[in-house]
Amino acid sequence: MTTNVGTFDRILRAALGAVLLYLALFSGLPLFAASFVKYAAVAVGVVMLATSSLKMCPIYSLLGLKTCKTC
Repeated sequence: MTTNVGTFDRILRAALGAVLLYLALFSGLPLFAASFVKYAAVAVGVVMLATSSLKMCPIYSLLGLKTCKTC
């Protein structure tokens, strides 16, 4: 596993993951009352937080992309 996610990308992923988890679990919005939308938002939020903390995105690896300058 090589690092392929830069700092700015990590910050955006962490923020998006946290927002999705909050909206799905605590917001009470009608959109997230449907179980499919709620669980999809939780899954995407967890993946975003995981890729942010691991500094590695499997999709970037498949496509040969890197957003970090020093890797």
